[in-house]
Amino acid sequence: MSATPLDILRQYWGYAEFRPAQAEIIDSVLAGDDTLALLPTGGGKSVCFQVPALAREGICIVVSPLIALMKDQVENLVKRGIKAVAIYSGLHRNDIDRIFDNCVYGDIKFLYLSPERLLTELARVRIGLMKVNLIAVDEAHCVSQWGYDFRPPYLQIAEIRELHPEVPVIALTATATPKVATDIQEQLAFKAPNLIQRSFARSNLAYLVFREERKEDRLFNILEKVPGSGVVYVRNRKRTRSIAQRLQQRGISADYYHAGLRADERSARQDAWIAGKTRVIVSTNAFGMGIDKPDVRTVVHLDLPDSLEAYFQEAGRAGRDGQKAYAVLLYEESDKQRLKDGLARQFPPISEARRVYRALGSYFQLAVGTGINRSFDFDLMRFVKTYQLSPLTTFSALKILEQNAYITLTDAVYTPATIRILVSKEKLYDYQLRNRELETLLRALLQVTEGAFRYHVTIREYQLAAFLKIPGDKLRAQLRTLQSQQIIEYRPTKDAPQLTYLTDRLDVDQLYIDAKLYRFRKERYAYRVAQAIEYVQRNVCRSRQLLQYFGELDTLPCGQCDVCLLRKSKGLSPADLERYRTKIHGLLRREQLTREELLNSFGKHRQAAVQEALNYLLTEEVVREAAGKLKWAG
Repeated sequence: MSATPLDILRQYWGYAEFRPAQAEIIDSVLAGDDTLALLPTGGGKSVCFQVPALAREGICIVVSPLIALMKDQVENLVKRGIKAVAIYSGLHRNDIDRIFDNCVYGDIKFLYLSPERLLTELARVRIGLMKVNLIAVDEAHCVSQWGYDFRPPYLQIAEIRELHPEVPVIALTATATPKVATDIQEQLAFKAPNLIQRSFARSNLAYLVFREERKEDRLFNILEKVPGSGVVYVRNRKRTRSIAQRLQQRGISADYYHAGLRADERSARQDAWIAGKTRVIVSTNAFGMGIDKPDVRTVVHLDLPDSLEAYFQEAGRAGRDGQKAYAVLLYEESDKQRLKDGLARQFPPISEARRVYRALGSYFQLAVGTGINRSFDFDLMRFVKTYQLSPLTTFSALKILEQNAYITLTDAVYTPATIRILVSKEKLYDYQLRNRELETLLRALLQVTEGAFRYHVTIREYQLAAFLKIPGDKLRAQLRTLQSQQIIEYRPTKDAPQLTYLTDRLDVDQLYIDAKLYRFRKERYAYRVAQAIEYVQRNVCRSRQLLQYFGELDTLPCGQCDVCLLRKSKGLSPADLERYRTKIHGLLRREQLTREELLNSFGKHRQAAVQEALNYLLTEEVVREAAGKLKWAG
């Protein structure tokens, strides 16, 4: 008898039961139905495709734009004894070929692919040869131009379906408005609409917004009052360090994190925070993806985010264990103006995109008519310094090129160094005897690199240098010497963003930038900024605002955000408010009433309290008034 989904969950994850909506999503996938799973951050999305894939013979192809998240999920699956691999920009061509072969002829269960890798002919041919049981699309909002993170390579997923038309697709996201959810299903060629959604409401998470000129003092005050682990988000790398240092000076265990740190530094700081050795991590938005730390008590934003999607995802990293947690947003008037001014920086003139495209070709010394699917290490600051460009404008120009499907740009991708020994054991021994200065290194390599005579094996350069008690630069120089003498093939550590050409390089006169798409993306960005500003300005329950943005219209005030707490201190008790709300709801559901008619439906001794409740419901926009009549709108 084959294992049930619950058997698989218990065997590999050790959980006794599924979380809300997981079992329904898994059953839908196993029935062969295309499925869009809309779950909040921390809702357990990965289990929704991993369990049904394990229940079926064959391999699951997982498309994800987040390389760090891909690598993290592969590592976690392998730890559980499940065979999983990943292909992404920056991998050596030989490694990609070997991984694809293992997926076709081996017993790999999960192949993670970055979306641009779907565009290659190699991927299409090999995927066609695989026994695919499921196609999973993570961060599925990237397929929609209505979303906040549109990525054109995602549009190719529907073409991959043609290779295996009988295989169902599961799309997963934590940030989709109703319009985006509909678009996802259309772009992925769902055979029939099928959305399974869990409410985004988080009863244990209090959303608090404060206008504050002295943000650092308020942050310290918050961390003093709320014990436990925390994340502080800021908008640039320089501030991560300065804020962390100020917290340390006040006696709070803190560290900083951003994409510009070396991979070993990022890992060490992340691990220390997860283990509770560091209490607070101060970070840019580079931190948090794929990190499942359940006991985060506070997430504080020191800057107004440019979209509610990003804010909701980052704030949602607090309180995943179901215990009380706080998501705090501190803003000042200048934050609103900064977001409005950012529209020009985010969408520079199209001529700037052309200028950057031309400079890229020169920077990589790439001839016109070549380069399709080639990836390059890309240092943005070195690039802009070389061509005397503005960093912010250049980054935005790169995004325009990305949205027009000419390039794709990833965050820093850490790929450890590898070596392969090219000579026989006898020749290697002879080389050692003649090169005593390299003997210690060669012995160490043989000790830690089993199999290096047959294939490339990974080495951790900083660990090896520490073991040999030599500087890292000296170690790399010795490895290069061995390579120059054809003793080894050495591929150094890579830890840089990857820029991949999705087409051959064009002459800049042939570069077509879709002006209509440009205007549409600009309008959508302006809309999201306006919604973020409105979120902090409206005197309406914070939770209700967020839930309404994501399509949950009939929700109650949370009773614990800053707006609700202020109202509680001034008026009715929560129990009285709920009682009157229920009665008013019943009356207005039947017919629209004037204020006088509504109040007369209650006894005179209760009318003052009813008026208080009505004012609250009007402010929350649960009840609306038009032409003298009250209407239930919640």
